[in-house]
Amino acid sequence: MAAQNSVVFEDFFPAMVEKLGAEGFMKELCNGFQLLVDGDKGVITFESLKRNSALLGLQDISDEEAICMLREGDLDGDGALNEMEFCTLMLRLSPELMNTSRKLLVEAIVNF
Repeated sequence: MAAQNSVVFEDFFPAMVEKLGAEGFMKELCNGFQLLVDGDKGVITFESLKRNSALLGLQDISDEEAICMLREGDLDGDGALNEMEFCTLMLRLSPELMNTSRKLLVEAIVNF
């Protein structure tokens, strides 16, 4: 039986929301996007994700994992992640935040 490769991460998002509030958390997500973005294209591409992922502690991300991340978050089919797609993907990857996403969305809209 072949071993499955999977990325396991600890979900720090709920603690971040509790500490920063919804608005502060969204700013941090936007900062994460800025760390990974291709400066010339304004989106996260495969190349920019591979090049900059170490800044987020993901230096060992495989090509397959990077491609999967892009496919998972790419809502408009352009092969890259814009800021909204990135933030949406990050929220979807947090099971605990999905349970409270309605509350966060309302708070973010009210404070925006």
